[in-house]
Amino acid sequence: MSLDKSRDLYNKARTLLPGGVSSPVRAIKPYPFYTESANGSKIKDIDGNEYIDYCLAYGPNILGHANPSIKQAIINQLEKGWLYGTPTDLEVNLAEKIAALYPSIDMLRFVSTGTEATMSALRAARGFTGKNKFIKIEGGFHGAHDAVLVKAGSGATTLGKPDSLGIPEDFTKHTLQTPFNDIEALTQLIEKNQDDMAAVIMEPVMGNIGPVLPEGDYLKDVRKVTEENDVVLIFDEVITGFRLAMGGAQEYFGVTPDMTTLGKIVGGGMPIGVFGGKKEIIEMIAPSGSVYQAGTFSGSPASVAAGLAVLDVLEKEEVHKKLNATGDMMRSRLSEIVSDLNLDYNVVGISSMFKIFFGDKPLNYQDVLKCDKEGYVQFFFKMLDSGVFIPPSQFETNFISTAHSEDDIEKTLTAYEANLK
Repeated sequence: MSLDKSRDLYNKARTLLPGGVSSPVRAIKPYPFYTESANGSKIKDIDGNEYIDYCLAYGPNILGHANPSIKQAIINQLEKGWLYGTPTDLEVNLAEKIAALYPSIDMLRFVSTGTEATMSALRAARGFTGKNKFIKIEGGFHGAHDAVLVKAGSGATTLGKPDSLGIPEDFTKHTLQTPFNDIEALTQLIEKNQDDMAAVIMEPVMGNIGPVLPEGDYLKDVRKVTEENDVVLIFDEVITGFRLAMGGAQEYFGVTPDMTTLGKIVGGGMPIGVFGGKKEIIEMIAPSGSVYQAGTFSGSPASVAAGLAVLDVLEKEEVHKKLNATGDMMRSRLSEIVSDLNLDYNVVGISSMFKIFFGDKPLNYQDVLKCDKEGYVQFFFKMLDSGVFIPPSQFETNFISTAHSEDDIEKTLTAYEANLK
């Protein structure tokens, strides 16, 4: 496989972009491939190599690349204009659809990214409660704003320390952490800080380190303890929203938070973010309340049009039933391969998300850190040579789309078996 053009372009990019990329996960060493085009389940680089894609832009493309229905919706909107700076009927229609699917959302605000969504959700929760502290789950990713970029600790409860230069410790002193799947640690931390505890923000399925799944009644127990202590529960469903079910992880697990953040799939592959929740919380947002939030590109007509199109396809074609069945099959076949090869690895996933952990099945972030990260990177390059693009990090999730054919799946399983040997 030749990547000469990608290598040369990366050398140029490094002189113009920090690390040669526009987001850190793309900085594959020694250099990434550069994409020329993508269609359906395939992505093609500038050197002419084609790969079966299980990154899918890290989750948004549940219908595959360049889906015709989404493409046409964007084209139709572009002919009318793509940015107005005024309200549109599109945003009202999409808001109505989302609110009907998510019982946790009475009202919502459109933003441009998942980072904006979580940042604004936390601001709203603090404004509503009049309290400062919040808990995030250790290893959970909620975007790149200051309050949530905190180092992972090793204890049961961890005081937030900045995980990036440029963030004063004062910005994270109210950010506390507990391990995933540890309801005792969460309960103790809430009760210890009850007088100033505004919210708990969490991924119901930890998508940026795996995935790592909730065990037993963990999510229901989180809902119970937050309700008992008047703490706002925020589900960050930027990844799981519309992926596990139309109503996201909260529908799948039967747990209703106070607030929800969405992104990725709900924009049909276009930039978007959503935060919503109970009416009394979201009415705190300006101009109806005193919690300020604003954005030039919020409710961008092209993004909202794409969002309406993807939801229309998901609803009409009963996509999740087929996708979840494909995910079950993929995980089952991968587990058989791992077992037949006598590897001490574990296949984990849910719905159309899957991953092989090069180690024991993780229950939290500290478990994930014990996996063979270097071995996984070697495996990534073997899969790339086999024409299969999976995430380049042990800490990212594989996604299946409706565009993946039976032939794609079989070729992928063959590549897994050959390269795991």
